[in-house]
Order: sequence, then structure tokens, then C-alpha cells
Amino acid sequence: MFMTEPTHIEQTRRLVTAIPGPKSVALGERRHRVVSAGAGTLAPVYMEQGSGAVLVDVDGNQFVDLGCGIGVTTIGHAHPAVRSASDRQLAKLSHTLFTVTPHVPYVELCERLAQIVPGDHQKKSILVNSGAEAVENAVKIARKFTGRQVILALEHAFHGRTSLTMSMTYRPWPEREGLGPLMADVRSVPSSYPYRDGHSGEEAALRTIDHIERHIGASSVAALFVEPIQGDGGVIIPASGYLRALAAFCRENGILFVADEIQAGIARTGAWYSIEHEGVIPDLVTTAKGLAGGLPLAAVTGRADVMDSVQPGGIGGTFGGNPAAAASALAVLDLIQEDRLLERASHVERLIREYTAGWVAKYEIVGEVRGRGAMFGIELVEPSTGRPAAGSLTAVISHCIENGVIALDSGTWDNVLRIMPSVLIEDALLKDALSVIEIAIEIANSTALADRRLEP
Repeated sequence: MFMTEPTHIEQTRRLVTAIPGPKSVALGERRHRVVSAGAGTLAPVYMEQGSGAVLVDVDGNQFVDLGCGIGVTTIGHAHPAVRSASDRQLAKLSHTLFTVTPHVPYVELCERLAQIVPGDHQKKSILVNSGAEAVENAVKIARKFTGRQVILALEHAFHGRTSLTMSMTYRPWPEREGLGPLMADVRSVPSSYPYRDGHSGEEAALRTIDHIERHIGASSVAALFVEPIQGDGGVIIPASGYLRALAAFCRENGILFVADEIQAGIARTGAWYSIEHEGVIPDLVTTAKGLAGGLPLAAVTGRADVMDSVQPGGIGGTFGGNPAAAASALAVLDLIQEDRLLERASHVERLIREYTAGWVAKYEIVGEVRGRGAMFGIELVEPSTGRPAAGSLTAVISHCIENGVIALDSGTWDNVLRIMPSVLIEDALLKDALSVIEIAIEIANSTALADRRLEP
């Protein structure tokens, strides 16, 4: 048996008002007066506290959190180990810019990252604030080391919303629309999407490599950035062998292979990093979301020779590696190791697979259920045609929110329901949340079938 996390809120779904409740409605009105419309939100409910896998809004409604702030609270909300580590560090030292006067937690965390990032080679790290900042620094490091300029990203990728990282992000809406110009020398190349393209890993890799060679030129490429599991793209897991073939191509052509593990890393998929499932050793790895248990922290870790190629002062930032955030990350890594959370993530995967096993056959709008560990996607499609069904996803998410479950949208066509619970979610709570999702899918399936019968 696995231990569930200590919690101070009962781990159950409970609704005491309509959704949204009156206090959330009032806060929504205040929000629209002072918060940019560009900072959109999925659910019209305002959270006041959280513990474990449960969020409580300002009206007292309790939601099962299957989003984790898009993969951040992998060990749950307000975990005592993270709180204690952060409090102890804040009592000693709240901030000092590492590039002026360094501090202990920064060094200790880089030591730990060198141990857990794949590969037996010497590794070094820098600590920054966010996933997008980690990707930007990885781009700078790759360009400096190789002396090349072109950066490659895969179709359906999401690497961030800054000017550089949105240029690496695949779809134009909403991440790029009207926010250009895009950065030069960033190119998108074909990827592996088994459900949609039907290619084997070898076939998909040949297509990607041919595109690079014929349309870009391998000798001009500094780095290829890949998400081993494309989270925002729709929880897309490439066909077996695809990433190994790309990594081999990169080695042969002096291209750095960068694993963007911002969403899938740090124990979410049953391994420290999701690239481990593919048997690939990256040159650079970016880490963020789940690293510090909810505090803002990110890292770039990679080959020592690559990381040392940048001159002092070329990378870093004021708040990067904040002492309290770094101390919290150390507590997270201890917890993962001591409480066998890699195994726990695999346990969550088995539960989700067992519960959803018959959905493709039972519901015509479910095209595929796919995932690893505590990271799953349910692709919703139009019956008969198989085309992406964005409307069905909207209906499913709305039903879930109205019934106390927070799940996420994803996919290039906005048609993939994304499930990313804490790996420490209680079994009964996860099954309860999945039952809500199934009811939502059943309703959406009936609607889609009725609409099809009405078509001329």
C-alpha cells in the first residue's frame, strides 16, 4: 500500500452552492474591472484554499483537482514537507541574488538535479523562475555552444508565451494571434501523433528528418526541442522509437537534443523524467512545474561542456533559484524518493486505465484514451468522421466544473480532455472524479449522436 499525503481538508467532492457560487460571481465582477482579459481562466470559481487533491472555493465548494495548476502540484496542495522546508528557509534567508552572493539551497538543488536527470555524464544546471524562462535560456545556451542559430520545435508543441517561446509554440490561437512578429530562425517540423497519422516511430522519424534535411539544412540547426509527452498539444505520446531516431540524427549532425520536461517531468509519468520511457539521453533538459511543490522555480540541466559554454552573466536572473523555492524543491525530491512516488504515479496510471478501459468502444465520441502515470488525455471526436470535436470538450469540461471536478482542455484542435491529478490522490477520490467525467462524456455522446441524426 502507498501512503496518501497528510491533509487538513477532507478528501471528498462537495457542492454547497450552484457553480459558480455568489462569492465567486462577485469576485468575477471585481476581476473584470482590474484584471486583463488576456489572463483568461477555464473555471469561473475562485479558490481560497487547497489540501491534497481538493480545492475549496470562496463559497465553500470542494473540487477534485485533476489539473494541478497544469501539472504543478504533483504532490498535492499545501504538502507539510514543502511548507516546513519553505518556512525554515524563509526564517534564515529569503533572498540573495545568486550571481552576487550565492547561497546553499541553489548548490544543493543543482547537485540533486545532476543525480536525477538522465545520463551518466557530468551535468550542470542553472535555476530560473518559469518554464518559459528555462526554455529561453536553453535556446541561448544551445546557440552559444553550437555557433548555430536555427531552433527546431515539433508540431503540436507548447514551449511558452514569451516572444521567443511563443515562436516555438505550434498553434496560432490563442498563444500567438496578433502578438508577433515571431522570432527569426525558429522552425516547426513534423512530429509523431500515432492516433492521427498512423505512422510507426521509424516512419514518423523519417518524415521529420527528411523535412529538416530538405527544407532547413541540418548544418544550420543548433537544437531540436521535444516534449517527450506533448501536454498542451493533447497528451500526445510519440510512437515507439521516434525520439530515439531523432536523438541519433541530432548526434550525427551536431544538433543538441533538448527534452522539455516542464510538464511531464518530476515523477508525473512514473519516472523522474518522461524521456526515460524512450531510452534517450538528452543534451539539455528543462524542468519547472512540479519541481518546487507550487513555488515558482525552473531549471536547465545538461552536459557540463554545453552548460559552461556561456560566459558568466550570460544566463540567470534576479529571482532565479530563490532560497525558499530551492529548499522546497529539495523537500519535493526527498518526498518522491522516500515515499516511492514514482511507483505511486504508475499506480495512478493503472487506476485510470482500468476505469476508462471500455470508453472507446462504449462512446463514439471517445477516439482514444492515452497517457502515462498521472498524465492522461481523452481525445474527443465526431462520430463517424473522427474529426476533432471541440464542442464536445467544452460541454464535458462545463459539466465537470458544475459537478465539482477540475479537468483541463488541450489539443491543437481543442478536443482533448487532459487529466493531471496529484500522484498522491486517494483512489476513491480519483474514481469519483472519473465517474463525473464519464457521465459528462455519456451526455456529450448522446448529444453528438442526436445531432448526427438531425443532419440532412
